[in-house]
Amino acid sequence: MSELVTGEAVALELQPARLPSRALATLLDLTVAVVVYVGVSVALVLGTASLDDAAQIALSIAAFLLVLVGGPIAVETLSHGRSLGKAACGLRVVRDDGGPIRFRHALVRGAIGVVEILLTGGVVACTASLVSARGRRVGDVFAGTLVVRERVPVARTGFVAPPPPWLAGRFSGLDLSAVPEGLWLAIRQYLGRMHQLDPQVGWTMARRLAGDLVAHTGAPAPEGVPPAAYLAAVVQERQAREVRRASPAAPGPSGYPYVPVPPAAPAYGPLPSAPAAAPASTPPVAEGSVAPAPGSESDGLPEQSVGRRRGTGFVPPA
Repeated sequence: MSELVTGEAVALELQPARLPSRALATLLDLTVAVVVYVGVSVALVLGTASLDDAAQIALSIAAFLLVLVGGPIAVETLSHGRSLGKAACGLRVVRDDGGPIRFRHALVRGAIGVVEILLTGGVVACTASLVSARGRRVGDVFAGTLVVRERVPVARTGFVAPPPPWLAGRFSGLDLSAVPEGLWLAIRQYLGRMHQLDPQVGWTMARRLAGDLVAHTGAPAPEGVPPAAYLAAVVQERQAREVRRASPAAPGPSGYPYVPVPPAAPAYGPLPSAPAAAPASTPPVAEGSVAPAPGSESDGLPEQSVGRRRGTGFVPPA
């Protein structure tokens, strides 16, 4: 796998196409182009029999350039890097940053391909592809392109068993920011295949990976915890953090939805202050009646409004 970095600083893992698949795709493309070229040449010979030799030679050169050079350029431009042979072999031409190619990329590849494929019989292209680390020919180097595989077989990994229940959530305070991605990948691969390894070999690998993890986290592993269980618990804690970061309402390690808790608020509201002394002009309240709310006028209001009770200040808990 070749890691390409896009313009947005995103790392893409692409598998470059090697010489056998590229040669087969090129052979298919050349076969189709030669068949089309022969058909066009026969049509030109039959249609230009009345012309002189110079005109016939000029038309033959034009047909060669249009079919064997312009045809592949137009096909790669319109199909974004997938010619007929590449589509049959599961290949595609992309830019160095993983994006689709444009006309200028296809033009440079096609122009240089005339020399390194057609005129030299593919010797230059094969040699350059063998020498290049990513299987690129000279046209790919000048055009800034790369031929990659689109149909990559998915590797089957084993099931990663969860850690023991008594370890769930035990490493919630562990600092995992300094652990590199390569170590996480090695740990996941080990956990997925540890049942296929020899017990002694698996134990040694688990101890080594646990030691590397402890060195990056700065916290020692708990006493009495097997290395494999420790690795599984830390991996589960990292996955739980990623889930909580991506979706706050997603279930946490314990199976219950994780809901961010806001700052604690009092379960009850502020206690009501003592009622102010009634003014001298307020008439006495008869026994068994309800006093009107402070600041309100009882004259001219319905009886229900006058008899409304004051709030108690109770606030339901958050």
